[in-house]
Amino acid sequence: MLVTPGGTQVQPSFTDSSETLSKPGVRATTSTKCLLDEAKAHLLQVDPKFKSTIDAHHCHVFSPDGLKEEIDPFRSLVSGIMSQQVSGAAARSIKNKFVALFPEEACRATGFPPPKLVAAQSIPRLREAGLSQRKAEYVQGLAQKFTTGELTIPMLMNGSDEEVMDKLVAVRGLGVWSVEMFMCFGLKRMDVFSLGDLGVQKGLASYMGKDVNKLRNKGGKWKYATEKEMLDVSAPFAPYRSLFMWYLWRIADVNVEAQEKQQQSPQPVKSTS
Repeated sequence: MLVTPGGTQVQPSFTDSSETLSKPGVRATTSTKCLLDEAKAHLLQVDPKFKSTIDAHHCHVFSPDGLKEEIDPFRSLVSGIMSQQVSGAAARSIKNKFVALFPEEACRATGFPPPKLVAAQSIPRLREAGLSQRKAEYVQGLAQKFTTGELTIPMLMNGSDEEVMDKLVAVRGLGVWSVEMFMCFGLKRMDVFSLGDLGVQKGLASYMGKDVNKLRNKGGKWKYATEKEMLDVSAPFAPYRSLFMWYLWRIADVNVEAQEKQQQSPQPVKSTS
């Protein structure tokens, strides 16, 4: 289990007096206690009209409590695979059944089985949790990469955004969007901006003053916002584009609770087999 102050680096100490960030663009005096305030101040400096949105919504993800949450990168990535194309309730049920496949003592430390045990399980056994054949293969393959050292926690915690993206999208079952959500909500990296997220596109269109209902009813090929618009509008908000993105979801009224909770421990269900 790891704590990621600021979401980018493993720190030697996690007390308010000494925890600092080393991400480029973030001052060394920044700590988990003031990161959210500094990020909000930057957003307001870029656009003072953001104040009403910021005042209306508390961002737990990058709050002092959110930044101090313990995370398990393997659990978070597996949870992301399980959540693909199913409801939040179904994903939670699958996760709980998945944990119940393994000895309780093996999951006690983190609330989730370690990669070595998952990699050793057969696909039919993994499917007993409710996983499809393909998702079971994805989960087993991901576990094997952690077991062999192809993926390591230090690399995920300390690697550049580009390095983490390149390593993870090479894993079957993990696309760009899934990795972006992991980097934002799991690793708590502050400068993630998902160009392919429909909710972000919709929120940006509203922020730009576009009539999103008119766009949606236009028919044919259309987009809430072009990639160029998304890059140009979001650029001034760096290095805090993750927070900018979070507020765009609020503007678009998009529920991202499932993504926010992916790194949290499931409640194990005792196996009856």
